[in-house]
Amino acid sequence: MPEPELQDSDVLVEVHAAGVNLLDSKVKTGEFKLILPYRRPFILGHDVAGKVIRVGSKVSKFKAGDEVYARPRDGRIGTFAEFIAVNEADVALKPENLSMEEAASIPLVGLTAWQALIERANLKKGQKVFIQAGSGGVGTFAIQLAKHLGATVATTASAASADLVKSLGADVIVDYRKDDFEKVLSGYDVVLNSQDAKTLEESLSVLKPGGKLISISGPPDPEFARDKGLNLMLRLVLRFLSRGIRAKAKRRGVQFSFLFMWAQGDQLSKITALIEAGAIRPVVDRVFPFEATNDALAYVETGRAKGKVVIKLR
Repeated sequence: MPEPELQDSDVLVEVHAAGVNLLDSKVKTGEFKLILPYRRPFILGHDVAGKVIRVGSKVSKFKAGDEVYARPRDGRIGTFAEFIAVNEADVALKPENLSMEEAASIPLVGLTAWQALIERANLKKGQKVFIQAGSGGVGTFAIQLAKHLGATVATTASAASADLVKSLGADVIVDYRKDDFEKVLSGYDVVLNSQDAKTLEESLSVLKPGGKLISISGPPDPEFARDKGLNLMLRLVLRFLSRGIRAKAKRRGVQFSFLFMWAQGDQLSKITALIEAGAIRPVVDRVFPFEATNDALAYVETGRAKGKVVIKLR
């Protein structure tokens, strides 16, 4: 592919490493094409760490030579490449204490956890939060962020992953292969759901009245459709798809919302500060060479990765 064109507010990043996410696989298979209508051919990749090569005429925050990381905004993804042009509003300086590979593992999952727990849930010290799939990419980050905020954290994990999630700060660990979390947990303020529809519905019983159920795996709700500016037909479809869980949540006196994380450089800068202070550490399962990108995607699709998977370009 040709080198990306640089717009006035863009920085051109030489990609050193790129995180691999299940979102990449879902975009590849067309699962999100109604709300992310990419025109083929296009380049996948939602996480990047690298070095600024050039900046646009209106860029004020960054200069050539800066080491940065980002989750490029929807419509402008493409980190599985040697170069990418990113709007400077989506970019932050890379944590000085992380390698490029470690930094590339952070943006999408870090911003997802930040937006779910801080922006959406307003999680406070002393509250209780249930974070599903604690050994996954979002889970490993969200557990650490919740503990930093002073919350009590419960999570699901296999016995093989119990030591990992405990080391990250999990207070209560439910072995999903032996126990049903909805029979073990109760009285929680927040649930971060990342699993299927059955798990989403079971999560309602974990919450106390007034609690918040935030799902990053769907179904999209009317608020999401409105924020995205989707057409009337799509808004009606999403309203119908989420009708069941919204009604059940209302009957239980809890709030349901769908979160599709967005690019945000200022939030990423705050995450940088937490990482450099030692409050959060990256969890990287495997690093693949660039030419094995398809193998990296296949490994992520197995659901067995502990933490993040990264591809290395330089």
